[in-house]
Amino acid sequence: MRSLLIRERYKVVRVMDLQSDYALVEAVDISDRETPSCLINIYEGELLHRYARICIGIKKEDCPAFHEMFLERSALVTVYDCTSGEPIDRLFYRGDEWSLQDRLKYTELLLNRALSISNLPPELSCAALTSENVLFDMKNEKVDLRWKMLPMQEMNSRETALLAADQVKKILPRRLTAGWEERRFLDELDAGSFRSAAALYGRWREAEQAIREEEEAFEKKGFFKRVFILLSRIIRNGFSRGGSK
Repeated sequence: MRSLLIRERYKVVRVMDLQSDYALVEAVDISDRETPSCLINIYEGELLHRYARICIGIKKEDCPAFHEMFLERSALVTVYDCTSGEPIDRLFYRGDEWSLQDRLKYTELLLNRALSISNLPPELSCAALTSENVLFDMKNEKVDLRWKMLPMQEMNSRETALLAADQVKKILPRRLTAGWEERRFLDELDAGSFRSAAALYGRWREAEQAIREEEEAFEKKGFFKRVFILLSRIIRNGFSRGGSK
């Protein structure tokens, strides 16, 4: 069976998604001696015209993973780096046992990544922040994105911030033992208070420091004082949850 080549350069090795007017494939660049894998989005029909207008606005400095876009017969083709890692939903879920320090670390990495793509057209930055595309490389302690640019219509910068906030709430879920600073930040996420990824990241930097300082102060308390504080938090946070239903 003859291998499928795109532009006589990209050899398709795996079809990852196939829909009407859209396909996602993994390919190998045969013009590169190291034959690195890449991820290719293919748009046809109405999506071709819409995504041609969107993708023309991609700047290399805003998305280093982006290689090129071109027309191939009756399709628009966009080529990105191929990334790896575990999707966020496989790592952070109800009942997991991450420490607060780890949660703060990975929240920082996620929001830093969201900030790094905030200058992309919103249709692209929002697509990159969907759950299947947010990948965690735990060995190297980094967050990467899979560039499956499935069409998302009528997005704006606030939608990018809202999607990033939704992912943060998986990493940093509400806890009955959470301190005041942590709970206040989560309340702001729930309220959709941030109109851009930059605003969200700026607030996070303040919140992270406050959360760490609050927990450090808590750890310095004596045993009985810590027990009393924890009981107070559980009562307060439990009451708050009940009142929000």
